Amino acid sequence: MAAQVIPSQSSALHVAVGVIKNCDSKILISKRNKSAHQGNLWEFPGGKVEPGESVRDALFRELREELGIQVSHATPLIKVKHSYPDLNVLLDVWLVASFDGQPKGLEGQETAWVESDRLTLYKFPSANLPILTAVRLPNFYAILDDERGDQTVLRDRFARLIDYGLDFIRIRAKSLSQTSYVDLATWACEYAVGSGAKIILNAEPELAIRLGAAGIHLDSARLMELTVKPMTSPFWIAASCHNKTELKQAEKLAVDFAVLGPVLDTPSHPGACTLTWRGFENLVADTRSPVYGIGGLRRSDLMRIQQAGGQGVAGISGFA
Repeated sequence: MAAQVIPSQSSALHVAVGVIKNCDSKILISKRNKSAHQGNLWEFPGGKVEPGESVRDALFRELREELGIQVSHATPLIKVKHSYPDLNVLLDVWLVASFDGQPKGLEGQETAWVESDRLTLYKFPSANLPILTAVRLPNFYAILDDERGDQTVLRDRFARLIDYGLDFIRIRAKSLSQTSYVDLATWACEYAVGSGAKIILNAEPELAIRLGAAGIHLDSARLMELTVKPMTSPFWIAASCHNKTELKQAEKLAVDFAVLGPVLDTPSHPGACTLTWRGFENLVADTRSPVYGIGGLRRSDLMRIQQAGGQGVAGISGFA
């Protein structure tokens, strides 16, 4: 990251950051100069957004000057506000999946291509930590539910989600009894073996661990009851949020990601109070965690969610 200017504590250094992914899905990281702010730590390449410059233009310029590549396509990933004792930063992070040239450290910096699941083995500045989570999350978070609690329907829908290539699936199924839920979750975790799909349960940590699930999802009531994060890495912790208070609680607990909504009207809750696109964007801008949008959304809304600062789209009917 070329920018080393330290502004006053009352302002924030606006930085365009690129998460560069190659054809093997490895991520490029580089090591900061030892004399720079947060020196000798690894980072995602990028640099300062100059006055009057768009974030996109700054990103393309910085990666050309720093790595010698010409970016052809990039999409927003996450925005991170962070305060160090001596510096406030706003990291405007974009996913770069298409570029020309072979990246190399033109400023003498060390670089490395790293598998996303191994990024946590490297030491990054604390402002980069939400990015480490965002790069490991998919664009879509599918939710399995059925108001009738029909096991046949639920299992058929789950199989279709796997067939469609969805790799993050939450087993909600709130109409089931506890015994039936455990039966479904057990079957789903076994069915998903070999698919690469991560199964998230609406359950206590003990059940997730016993069944080999990837983590748990907290409803908003459970979220507000907790004082500590119920599971730690490598398990995922997600939370349902509807407002600023719940998002702040999710951030306080350091959950891995939040699901925020409803963004738009839904067929199941016509006329319910919605956030609207503007409300979603404003709430996401004030949190450090990756956030999925939910409520009246479909796969085709992904770009709009990303433009609003979200991680991706979550939903029930929009996937299967």
